Amino acid sequence: MTTPTAAPGGRPPRLAPADVLRLGLLGLTSRRMRAALSALGISIGIATMIVVVGIPASSQRDLMDQLSALGTNLLRAEPVPDQDPPVLLPAESVAMVDRIGPVESVSAVANTHVAVRRNDLVDRYDTAGLTTLAARPDLLDTVNGRVRVGRFLDDGTARLPTAVLGYVAASRLGFATVDPARPPEVLVGERWFTVIGVLDPLPIAPDLDRSVLVGWDAARNLLGFDGHPTVVYVRAREAALEDVRAVLPATLDPQLPGLIQVSRPSDALAAKRATENTFSALFLGLAAVALLVGGIGVANTMVISVLERRREIGLRRALGANRGQIRVQFLTESVLLSVLGGAAGAVLGVLATVGYASYQGWPPTIPVTSVAGGIVGAMLVGMAAGVYPSIRAARLTPTEALASA
Repeated sequence: MTTPTAAPGGRPPRLAPADVLRLGLLGLTSRRMRAALSALGISIGIATMIVVVGIPASSQRDLMDQLSALGTNLLRAEPVPDQDPPVLLPAESVAMVDRIGPVESVSAVANTHVAVRRNDLVDRYDTAGLTTLAARPDLLDTVNGRVRVGRFLDDGTARLPTAVLGYVAASRLGFATVDPARPPEVLVGERWFTVIGVLDPLPIAPDLDRSVLVGWDAARNLLGFDGHPTVVYVRAREAALEDVRAVLPATLDPQLPGLIQVSRPSDALAAKRATENTFSALFLGLAAVALLVGGIGVANTMVISVLERRREIGLRRALGANRGQIRVQFLTESVLLSVLGGAAGAVLGVLATVGYASYQGWPPTIPVTSVAGGIVGAMLVGMAAGVYPSIRAARLTPTEALASA
């Protein structure tokens, strides 16, 4: 036990910070199991807080990486639906939009309103929720898409009865792969089309995932397509994106620009992911409750410690320790108990976040502020929990403490 020595000049004796720390640790190590159980509540609260912050941050970073790869400068222009009569985009829409200065690339697709089936044995009305779209050869470059198997339409195949399947369309039609030596065929309307490729998923353009893409000229010649685009995809310089967005409706339909809607698919994708993270506030509330429960546990442990250690308190007071030193000793124990629990919770939270993010294939992202804030929060909880027990211990007189021990 560390005992203060009298200071010269009659001043109250003082304990060095190292002595205070040793006294605090002595109180914890002498009751290890109780200290561990008390720190458990703090650990759970801090771990929960780090997980709640770290997992959405990892998910958000993964989303940003996806958007960066796909491109955040993509615009989608189409007529407002459910109009009578329907609004038709001009057949020259791509050329009209291409004249806008900041536009880097532009392409279009059109709904041919023709059903697609795996073969002629499937009911003609069973379309599996798929759409047949006329597509231009430059579509994939504009939407930053990639071919998973085979190849995409080009100037030659766009005139022939060939098709490229979106990722979902390939799954629903039962074509997981395409063998160039023996390419499969699908029935588009009443014509057989040879499948030459399958696309990778396109999160930024999910309508293409559920589509069978045929060449623009082939759709005109074989499917009765009228040449009017349904959707125009525009990629523009990031700095001028809002300006391009503002002039697109008037460019596509100078007479009725209000009937043309322009969206930014990356915004919709980000908003969707944001709604998936709305439960974060709930879990942060649970973390706060866990911290509160942990703080109550620490306070309870310290109060019991005061009751059990009256003999020690009385002996230290008799040897010259003043009330302030007793108060600091028990407050230090409380803070150390909470900080150790917070540190253990921080490690647990980091490991849980890294493990879950790796399982999901996300880049682990743990904000340093959440870890530092968790440990600081644990320290504050320990200070709050230790105030009453430390004051109670300091109020014991030497005779009272020794008499009741």
